[in-house]
Parts: sequence; structure tokens; C-alpha cells
Amino acid sequence: MTEAAATAHALRADPPAVEPERDLMSKFDAIIAERQALIDTGVTDPFAIVMEQVKSPTEAVIAGRDTILLGTYNYMGMTFDPDVIAAGHAALDKFGSGTNGSRMLNGTFQDHMEVEEALRDFYGVSGAIVFSTGYMANLGMISTLAGKGEYIILDADSHASIYDGCKQGDAEIVRFRHNSVEDLDKRLGRLPKEPGKLVVLEGVYSMLGDIAPLKEMVAVAKKHGAMVLSDEAHSMGFYGPNGRGVYEEQGCEADVDFIIGTFSKSVGTVGGFCVSNHPKFEAIRLACRPYIFTASLPPSVVATATASIRKLKHAHQKRQQLWDNARSLHGGLKALGFKLGTEKPDSAIIAIILNDQTQAVAMWQSLLDNGLYVNMARPPATPAGTYLLRCSLCAEHTPEQISRILTMFKAAGRAVGALG
Repeated sequence: MTEAAATAHALRADPPAVEPERDLMSKFDAIIAERQALIDTGVTDPFAIVMEQVKSPTEAVIAGRDTILLGTYNYMGMTFDPDVIAAGHAALDKFGSGTNGSRMLNGTFQDHMEVEEALRDFYGVSGAIVFSTGYMANLGMISTLAGKGEYIILDADSHASIYDGCKQGDAEIVRFRHNSVEDLDKRLGRLPKEPGKLVVLEGVYSMLGDIAPLKEMVAVAKKHGAMVLSDEAHSMGFYGPNGRGVYEEQGCEADVDFIIGTFSKSVGTVGGFCVSNHPKFEAIRLACRPYIFTASLPPSVVATATASIRKLKHAHQKRQQLWDNARSLHGGLKALGFKLGTEKPDSAIIAIILNDQTQAVAMWQSLLDNGLYVNMARPPATPAGTYLLRCSLCAEHTPEQISRILTMFKAAGRAVGALG
């Protein structure tokens, strides 16, 4: 065939197939469909709740209805404390709305120094570093502390921020069974002795509200020469004589090397932190990427945190009220016949375990329609395929509100078949 004939033949042939453009969003089709199927049943989208007005730490307006809040982490009710609000106003007037820089450059204001001093005083430690969120605190500390050739040993039910901190770093990851001292001991014993090791624990686990046996776990970690980081996000403010967390309550203060916490729960604002007595702790500021390469918190935010932390140090009555509320609600729900995540009120989190998603959604909607907001949680956030409604108590909940809450749970539980 001549060159001209070959060209003509090629022109008459079908054009080569063009591969369809790769849509990077297509991997989310299953999630989109699942969410749409839930909305199509007529329920309120549980992941798109809008607070139209917040009246107090325990009351808000949702969908035009006065609603009791039982699904926030405002454990100590500090969001409306007059001194906290006043501190935020003063900082806003003095420093403006933001820092426009990272802590390593122009993002350290006087208020950042004061909140770190308040943390050192609250925890009785020599070092404190503030991050932009609690998530960033775990991401930064875990990825920075353990490097290539070293090990991170963590509870299988650890928070997503802990897992993400592991992924960001280069250390080898070893998981142990949830709250199992024996499995922690066994897995540490299998590791080579020379490399550095970091055991990551949590005081209170956020889904079921159960607490870790920190005293025993810390002892095991030290036996194997490992350092310990404890995330006390869900226990700061009300656990222990000074409100420092489960590690203080269980007498582990001398042996826990790093404490992670957050401002978005008991402190009542936003931000994260790590405190430590390690003599080289300040070096973290020079090596931690999530600290170096992000904007610092606005001065008004850290000023509110400082005022709140200083008050929490002496908030003994609030601590007592929160525990009274937890015992009252846990006991009432148990007496009604609900299956709960813990046998006793271990924390300010109380989880009601339900049969499946259909029952969980129906009960959540019934409670919301009657003026009660709780969190609905399901896999993969929950362990072992569990569907639950998660209640988070506040020191500002009144006995009258607790009574109303129990009445609403009783009615909703019977309506969806969760109670006899």
C-alpha cells in the first residue's frame, strides 16, 4: 500500500477511543448516595444541624424550636461565663480580629504567651505549647515525637486525630486491643529494645465515654522503656482534684510525659495544646510542622481560653455539679431499660446503644422534634459496628432539665421499640 493510500485508509477508520476523564470525586458516590437515602426518608439531616441562636450553655434554637442541648462538649458551661466573654471583647478591641501569621513569624501576641502561662499553672508543668485546634495538637505532637525507626503503640479505638498523627509521621505503628493492659504489655514485649517508643493513650474515649486504666498502662509502658502521651481532651476540667484529667485522678502525673488537651470542650472556646515537664520540650516549636506552618489563633480566642482556664482551676462546685448530672442521667436511663455504653457514669459522656441505623435515626429525630438535641453516631466512627445516641452533659444542666430529658427519652424509646 502506497503512503497516500495508507493515509486515506487511516482517515476512513474509526477514531481511536478516548478514555473518559477521571473524576476524582467519583470515589465519594457511595457516601453521597447513603446520605441522600437517609434524607429521602424524611428525617432531618443529622450532620447538617444549624444553631440559629444559642441562649445558654444548655439551650439553643434549632429549626425554630427551643431545644435542650445534650450533644455538645461544653462540659463546664464556660461559653457564656461573663469573665470569659469580657476577656474576649478586651482582646478584640486591643489586638483586632486576627494575627495574620504563624507563631514562628508574626503570630505570637501577648495573649498567646498568657494562655501558655495559664496552662503551665493549671497543670503544674514547666512547658506548654498551644496549637490552632486539638486535632492539630495530636497531629503535630505524634508525627513529630516518633520518627523513622521508632514505634508508636496506640489503643485500637484511638481518636481519628491520633491515627492521622501516626500517618503523618514515619514511625512504625502497633495497635493493641482497646483498654487491654495485657495486650499492651505483650505487644511492647515483642518490640526491639533499642528504638524509641511512644505509647499513646486517652483518658476518656469519646464514643462510649469509657475511661482507660491509665495507672496500669503507664506502668507497663515504663517497664518497657516507652514514653507516654495521654489525650485528656474529654476529661480536662472535671476529672481529678484539680481538673487536670484522668491521669491526675489515677495518680500518673509523674510518669506521663506529654498531655494533649483542647480548648473546645471544658474551656469553651477553640484551640489545642500540649503540656510537658520534659526539659527539651521547647524544641517541638522548631520541628513540628502543624505548629510552624499554620496561622496562630486570634488573640480574642486565646484571651477567652486564658480567662476560662484560670477559673477552671478553682471550679470545684462546677465539677461536683457535672458529676451529679452524670449520675442522675445515667441512673435514670438505666432504670428506664436502655442499653448504655458503660455500667456506671465514668464520664460526662453517656451513650445509648441501639439495634441498627433505622432505630437510631428514628429515635434521634423523635428527640429533636420534641426539643432535645443529642449526637447520633454510627460506623465507622463507632466501634464494632455500633449505632448509638451520645449524650454529653454540662455542669449547667439543671435538675429540671435532666428530668425533662428522661421524660423525652422514655417517650422516644417506646415509640421506636427501644424500650418495652
